[in-house]
Amino acid sequence: MPAWDSKFVAVDGIRTHYLEAGAGPTVVLMHSGEFGAAAEVSWERTIPALAGRYRVVAPDWLGFGRTDKVFDFAAPRERSLGHMRRFFEVMQIAEADFVGNSFGGSTLVQIAARRPVIFPLRSLTLCSGGGFTPDNEHRRTLLAYDGSEAAMRALVRAMMFDPRWADDDAHIAKRQEFAHMPGAFECASAPRLRAPFREGPAPFGQPDMTPYENVAVPTLVVAGAEDRLREKGYAQAIAQRIPDCEVHVLADCGHCPNIEKAEEFNALLLAFLDRQHARR
Repeated sequence: MPAWDSKFVAVDGIRTHYLEAGAGPTVVLMHSGEFGAAAEVSWERTIPALAGRYRVVAPDWLGFGRTDKVFDFAAPRERSLGHMRRFFEVMQIAEADFVGNSFGGSTLVQIAARRPVIFPLRSLTLCSGGGFTPDNEHRRTLLAYDGSEAAMRALVRAMMFDPRWADDDAHIAKRQEFAHMPGAFECASAPRLRAPFREGPAPFGQPDMTPYENVAVPTLVVAGAEDRLREKGYAQAIAQRIPDCEVHVLADCGHCPNIEKAEEFNALLLAFLDRQHARR
């Protein structure tokens, strides 16, 4: 039996999937954005650790997991963030501790650093989120996913430090299941599409313009020392710019500390959350 409930809620007509477990102050977990990403993939090792003390809510972003496969080509970011903001309203989440992995973390810190803050942030944990995202061979491996099992194994190899994750048949099968859901590949591919007559920067390799100094909530940054999808030292650099921030860099770990070093990540996250609530 899973250590969570799998639920759906209608958000302005969009069937929105989320995982829920535990009781207490609400912690929201926001998953990553690669092919095959979903709340269950990112957080299956974290939800049980948190649920003994907190109410955990882990939604699937618009177009990912089991949420409806919708993509707005005219305003993709605005539609995705607006949908998630409405999800919190429908769920009556007025305040929560937010945790984001990769795309989820980068999106959360960008929200926290700009005004108005559109999510009900009480604290923020970045798990390989934020910082400059180089356009390198490892990023291109993620983008080259073609639906095959071999391509998924290459994707996981680029994300993880330990090559055994790419040989874990159960892990690969779970990612493949989500990547092959109707509409999932199309939604994950859509951000790369651009009409030949439209100008604009590439999605990766651009300067990180996030005003980290504006983040006004306590923040925890957890990164992998061997993250191939970020620049070395990025976590310490952004942590120095966030006013109330602590940073931990985990050895022998790639882009997903929440998966690759789950026990260590969970311990750091729980200690951070407990300190925040002890203050109150």
